[in-house]
Amino acid sequence: MTTIGEAVSRVRNVIKSVKEDPFMTDRFIYSVINKYAKMLIKRQDDLSRIIKFESLFKVLPCVELIEVDKVEACCGSIKSNCRIMRTKEKLPLILEGSYGPLFRSVSSIDGSIQFIKTYPNIYSSMSKTTSFKYNKNKYYWYLNNHLYFPNVEWESIRIEAIWEGDISMFTCESDDACQIYQNRQLSIPEYLLGEIEQLTLKEILGGAVVASDGSDDKQNILR
Repeated sequence: MTTIGEAVSRVRNVIKSVKEDPFMTDRFIYSVINKYAKMLIKRQDDLSRIIKFESLFKVLPCVELIEVDKVEACCGSIKSNCRIMRTKEKLPLILEGSYGPLFRSVSSIDGSIQFIKTYPNIYSSMSKTTSFKYNKNKYYWYLNNHLYFPNVEWESIRIEAIWEGDISMFTCESDDACQIYQNRQLSIPEYLLGEIEQLTLKEILGGAVVASDGSDDKQNILR
């Protein structure tokens, strides 16, 4: 997969061939790339295609949980003796699709038990039905960058998602173990990169004209 540094360099090289701008930072270029990546990934989520690209999803293998009260979990209407667990730390930012954050799976550490996504009000309604006591499914909901788990006593869980934010605080044992930012892979399907680069350059360059690459003009990433 393409790294952040490689994507930024491709865009920067075209910009240099068109105009000089000493204030055009890598951070700004990446912010524009990321903006259009979100837009196109959301479009793919509309088509239910993004879930097929396993390489885009990264795993947090052991996310610690703590117990919280039902009011914080927006589940105060549950009258039964319901224990609510929550991720101890706020999760890194997750790319949003049409139906919310792009989780691939939330499960037990070994992946043998999968959680089902729900919402506090829906879970509250389910818990009040007479048949709920026979329901053996595990549920979670996402709220304020945390995951909440009703009626779970585990100390940690496994999460697979498309992360927008830095996940090194959950995966690196030391600073030396973490890659520099430019060397991290882009969580973008390769076939979308050309379109993302075109949109990025169009925004940055505005009406600037890009010179022809001659006989090999088809390689120009604006075309």
